[in-house]
Amino acid sequence: MIPPSPAVRRPSRIRIVGRALTCAVFALAGLLFYISARTAQGTDLRTDDSLLGLSDVIQQRSTQNQQIQAQIGGLHDQVDRLAGEQSQDPADTAHLDALERTAGLEPLRGPGLTVTLNDAPPNATARIPGVPEPGVNDLVIHQQDIQAVVNALWRGGAEGIQVMDQRLIATSAVRCVGNTLLLQGRVYSPPYVIRAVGRTDALRTAVDADPAIKNYLQYVAAYGLGWKVQESGDLTVPGYQGSVDLSAQAAR
Repeated sequence: MIPPSPAVRRPSRIRIVGRALTCAVFALAGLLFYISARTAQGTDLRTDDSLLGLSDVIQQRSTQNQQIQAQIGGLHDQVDRLAGEQSQDPADTAHLDALERTAGLEPLRGPGLTVTLNDAPPNATARIPGVPEPGVNDLVIHQQDIQAVVNALWRGGAEGIQVMDQRLIATSAVRCVGNTLLLQGRVYSPPYVIRAVGRTDALRTAVDADPAIKNYLQYVAAYGLGWKVQESGDLTVPGYQGSVDLSAQAAR
């Protein structure tokens, strides 16, 4: 048998395997580019735009909730007007009015207390010798700080409480995400203003005696957190304008 000449010799086994691996690498690279393109959908995967977008969505929902609450308030007014036009027994009308006041659906006016809490300056340092320098969490208002004031005012006999521009009712929940307040579907930033209608002496006594507030006041002295209490002889808190449905409140 005559051996083939070098010009027509078949490729070696090593060369064949090398070409196959090269083709496989290019095919895998192409697959990765395709998957990345489908995942990104035209966006940059290495940016934080998605996190920024979440903040925008929260703010947008907060604005929508504010508009919806305004619409609900208008509907409440229409219902009250229509109910007043109907001939009702005076006793029933008085009982209904009392229930609405108790539920927080009607504005409330009288003497009261205003408490304002605020974050410390971002560059705050320890103001008292021997106190350690503050961490980030030492300089911001937390959920328990706001809740402590609200609970103290209730214990002091508050007839109605307003946090920021919203009236609290039995299903209201005070929540904080970072240093922002989430209340009944809307987002607020400090300073946080809490108003309560009731006997000012009893309200102030309850606030001054609360252990959680005493602890907060130590941070006020040490790091400059904001704290202000004002008495008023004529204070008005609005009626609640949102939904009173328990499932809707739980979703918030």
